Amino acid sequence: MDKSTKLRLGLLINPFAGIGGKVGLKGSDGEAIRQEAFDRGAIPQAANRAKLTLESLIKYSDLIEWFSVDGAMGGDTLTAIDFKYTSVHNAHSISEAADTLQAVTEFNQLDLDLILFAGGDGTARNICSVVKAEQVVLGIPAGVKIHSGVYAITPNAAALVIEKIIQNQLVSLIEASVMDIDEDAFRAGTVKAKKYGEMLVPAEYQFIQSTKVSSSQLSSQDNKQQEANLQNDIAEYLLEQMEDDVHYLIGSGTSCAAVMDALDLPNSLLGIDWVHQEQLMQSDLTESDILKVIEEHPTKIKIVITIIGGQGHILGRGNHQISANVISQLDKADLIIIATKNKISQLNNKPLVVDTDDPLINQKLSGLARVICGYEDEIYYRIGLDI
Repeated sequence: MDKSTKLRLGLLINPFAGIGGKVGLKGSDGEAIRQEAFDRGAIPQAANRAKLTLESLIKYSDLIEWFSVDGAMGGDTLTAIDFKYTSVHNAHSISEAADTLQAVTEFNQLDLDLILFAGGDGTARNICSVVKAEQVVLGIPAGVKIHSGVYAITPNAAALVIEKIIQNQLVSLIEASVMDIDEDAFRAGTVKAKKYGEMLVPAEYQFIQSTKVSSSQLSSQDNKQQEANLQNDIAEYLLEQMEDDVHYLIGSGTSCAAVMDALDLPNSLLGIDWVHQEQLMQSDLTESDILKVIEEHPTKIKIVITIIGGQGHILGRGNHQISANVISQLDKADLIIIATKNKISQLNNKPLVVDTDDPLINQKLSGLARVICGYEDEIYYRIGLDI
């Protein structure tokens, strides 16, 4: 691509996306939830996630023409790293869904090559409701819950896709599903995902995440029961390995819930629980709670996590409480990864993904890792694509 044919990119940031994650709110939809997140000390992260993508594109600044929204919805982030942009909309001081809809409506008139947006499933849902069917989009993952298949697996992966386009490499396109869940039901421990449409995205499979697949979405009752039995086998095996002097933080998801069931303890299915000597010490921990546990019990912490079905993420999706700050104080060996072989096979040989807010932490966890797949059944599986 030469300077006479600049790539025309629209940038849209939902500044509140993901704000509830580290403080244990499992979402950010609605003014009341956002206010509660701020009351708990939450710090907006979406702009920082977008910045990770944009910083990787600075070397191509002469080859990109940016269009965005003034302020926190894109303009501030572009300006902070010396990208010039054309404004399409002045957002409210506190951005609302209406600002997203208006911005995309303006983007529709500009013949853009790609709309880049940072947010979660709610953001994708809003964009999908008004964007032109032929418009190519790409999401920078910034939400707590991301079931949709329109996002890159990490912010840097989004930059790599755009880089391929700039370098005139062949990039196919595919229609990917936009999913969203009922956040109130989600906070109550029930996942109800619904498809709201499709959007056109680059089909770079190693960089674009798949639509999330849960255990409840398995094709038959027999398969669901088999999956549950395997999860129970994993739990029984893990219980036999537990040490009395170690404090265990049990992550979210049905595989981790099976561990709590095997311990005969109540669990917050979509949160993080603290267990010591087979007793529940605290439920639904926030990032600050976890940091306090680590401070009080250094060198005696293990975190049990599982794989997001169909996507492969082990950190950065639905468990933001286990943050880069948390991982920086632990060793890779302090993570216990559990997943059935069915979940592993759904990945089609793609690696596991760590997507914290710190690329150095992501790299720290890259390489081969042990994954418990059943009773006395473990495999080695790769984490990371060096992105």
